[in-house]
This record gives sequence, structure tokens and C-alpha cells, in this order.
Amino acid sequence: MRLTCQERHPPGETLLDKWRFLEGAGWDGIELLGTGDGAFRARARELRDAHRAGVPMGTVCIQGGPFIGDVDPERRARAIASMKELLSGISEVGGTGAITPASYGVHTTSLPPYERPRSPEEDREVLVAALAELGEHAAREGTLVLLEPLNRYEDHMLNRVEQAVELAEAVGLDSVRVMADLYHMNIEEADPLQALRDGARRLAHVHLSDSNRGQPFAGHVDWGAVLATLAGVGYDGDLALECRLHGEPEDALPAVAARLRAVMPARG
Repeated sequence: MRLTCQERHPPGETLLDKWRFLEGAGWDGIELLGTGDGAFRARARELRDAHRAGVPMGTVCIQGGPFIGDVDPERRARAIASMKELLSGISEVGGTGAITPASYGVHTTSLPPYERPRSPEEDREVLVAALAELGEHAAREGTLVLLEPLNRYEDHMLNRVEQAVELAEAVGLDSVRVMADLYHMNIEEADPLQALRDGARRLAHVHLSDSNRGQPFAGHVDWGAVLATLAGVGYDGDLALECRLHGEPEDALPAVAARLRAVMPARG
């Protein structure tokens, strides 16, 4: 398992500056943040230069929307185009995949108004179609679509790992995989560790964030148990820090990496 950190967290003006700090702080790579509509493509030279300089960039996480489950067809088409842009861009720098939720902040059925903008059956139809299109693009690029469940207050369509696994398997492409975020799992999963075991066959990425959205060890998640569970199912992918940092990055990031490595099972 590799410890990676989203590019927003480390100090530094450039990706190379950020990587030099992270490498010295005990991290293994950087997770990029990306918006579509040409913005991620516009970073191509920056990313190529960083790649040539040895900066490891494994994944990119979509930011800002729109998202692939949007109710509006035009916005949904833009979201799919944006994800294709991210999938192609991360492929060019040797990365493994691009992350997307079904939606973010569009609607929740857990707070008023409770009326859904679309039926659950229509939601599923839209998501399967979008993931199939993206999965085919990812397969051509040699990358993965990483589908992220969010909590019920941020996304009304996809909240649990098992739901993401079912959608990925309905699409039927190896290029469509699932990622798990421990913060969202803390809210939605009855047993987060069992959810990781049950979803292992499609699990390809993990976000690290504690129960209070802070960095690992800032809340009540049992990180030793999480890492032991992932090791037990043979997970060998990235563990990417996505959280709200408590404390200054210069202090918090080395401390988090050291504490995670202290409870990470040794490779057999």
C-alpha cells in the first residue's frame, strides 16, 4: 500500500516543491485535483514536467462539478467529457485512474425537500450509461474510473461501497472500479471493515479521512484495524489523504505518515 497526499495539502509553489516536501515527510506520491472544460488539459505541460522530474502522480480527483449523475442532460454530458479529460491526462503521466462520485451537493433525501429529482431506477440507468462510456474510454487509455460513494447529505444516489460495487459490476468492465472513503463510510456503513472485505473484488483506491473529516488519528476511526483489513484482502493500491488538516501541514503531514506506517502491517 502506498501513502499518497492530495496536492492541496503540502506546502510548495510547484508540484516538484510539494513532492520534495512529501518525500521527506514519508509519503509515496501525490493525488491531483482536476476540473474539466479544458482546465486539466491546460495543465498538461506542468504535469509532464513534473512527471519527467520524477513526481509520482497516481490519481486525479474531479472537483467542482458537474457530475456524471446530474439531472440535466447537458450538464451530465459536460461531466462525462470532463472525466474523459482527466482519464486521458492522468494516463499521460503514468497514473492509474480518475475519481468521481455520482454527484455532490445536488440533492439529499435526508433533509427537506424530500422529493427526489428522479426515480431510483432512472438514477441507476443514468449512472450505468455514464460509467459504461467512461469505462470504455478508460480502457483505451489504460486507466481506471474510480467510483466514490459519498454520505447521504452530499449525494442521494450512491452512499455505500456495496452500491458502487453493484454499479461497477452492472457495467461489466474491468476499467470501472470502486474507491472507499473512510469518512463517508463512518456515516453510511454499519460495519466499515466488513464493507471493505465485501467490496475487495472491485476496490482500487482508498481515501484517508477520519470520522470528523480530520486527518487520520484526529477522530475515532481504528486505523490499525482498517489497514489490517485492507492487507487481509490483498489490497495493494494507494491510500490517499483527503481531509481537513488539524495543525500546520509542515507538522501534521510527517506525523500522519509516521503514525500510519507504524500501524501498517508488514508485507508478507
